[in-house]
Amino acid sequence: MRLPHLASITALSALLLIACTPNNETSGADNASTDTATEAADTQNANSADDAQSSAQGAIDWTELDTGVTKVAPSDYDYSFAPDSQPVRAYMDYFGVDTATAQYNLTVSMASNEALSKLLDQLGTNYVSHEIIDGNDLKLVVHTTDAVPAATYDYVIAGDFGKGLVLPIEIVPDGVKDTSATDEMSAAHAGS
Repeated sequence: MRLPHLASITALSALLLIACTPNNETSGADNASTDTATEAADTQNANSADDAQSSAQGAIDWTELDTGVTKVAPSDYDYSFAPDSQPVRAYMDYFGVDTATAQYNLTVSMASNEALSKLLDQLGTNYVSHEIIDGNDLKLVVHTTDAVPAATYDYVIAGDFGKGLVLPIEIVPDGVKDTSATDEMSAAHAGS
């Protein structure tokens, strides 16, 4: 009497195990068709990446960087940095600028990654390096390969930090980074 019950339990257990098998554990024929579909999707994705890269070899599509945010006059912005704060005073001393310029430059340079990430999405492998040029004429300089034409653009910051302030951008297709400013800063820090 026990043997038929044991056989029934074994059969039910086997059925439950089969029912619980994940869908991706299928027959060899099913795996072959799945592999073919995966290869086709990979080829399509590779072609899309090639299309994106070749479109990046042309001019930057500045509409992709247009935030739609209204520009705010630097004098009307409520800065996070107080005019007499240590960061503002240090910036003023180092770059020889006035208080308002120091506040503006500190804020805009800290928010610059917003624009840079959008540029990197377009540039792909044509990106070489970037730098913030400080002082009286702050700007983000992006060095690219010569496949990207030189250009300038006034990026209006959309994020809460710096919202409405303008970050000037310059695309320089020289394939290299001008390290003279970095070298000067390194030398100044080494001497202090």
